[in-house]
Amino acid sequence: MPQPPRPPLDDTSKAIIEQLQADGRRSYAEIGRAVGLSEAAVRQRVQRLTESGAMQIVAVTDPMQLGFARQAMIGITVSGDIGVVADALSALPSVSYVVMTAGSFDLLVEVVCTSDDELIGILNNDIRGLAGVISTETFVYLKLHKQLYDWGTR
Repeated sequence: MPQPPRPPLDDTSKAIIEQLQADGRRSYAEIGRAVGLSEAAVRQRVQRLTESGAMQIVAVTDPMQLGFARQAMIGITVSGDIGVVADALSALPSVSYVVMTAGSFDLLVEVVCTSDDELIGILNNDIRGLAGVISTETFVYLKLHKQLYDWGTR
């Protein structure tokens, strides 16, 4: 079922998001000074933005430094309801990203794991065994060259 469109964000909410994209640890007081609001008003807006799903505040890590030796993107071709397969993939602990696509694959899934053996297990036991999965193609990451989260707002 399609989600109803969210009302557009006002310029102040966009400015708050951009402040947090630049530095997610920036204090509400500092953000308030930058956008012209009180600390309490910024706190309320941030809470509304996170509760609505417009943004989330997380720590971005380097998986290689945390013991995860293998990352891969897996292109998946599906028969039947793509949403059902996407939901099943989203429930897997090793899956960090699921997106429906238009093109060669119906879904793209990112996995983070500790070894090539674990990747093989995820492919064979968790993904290829799901009802509706026709085929997969795995793209193993050799080196993360660029990853940014500061694209701003529109």
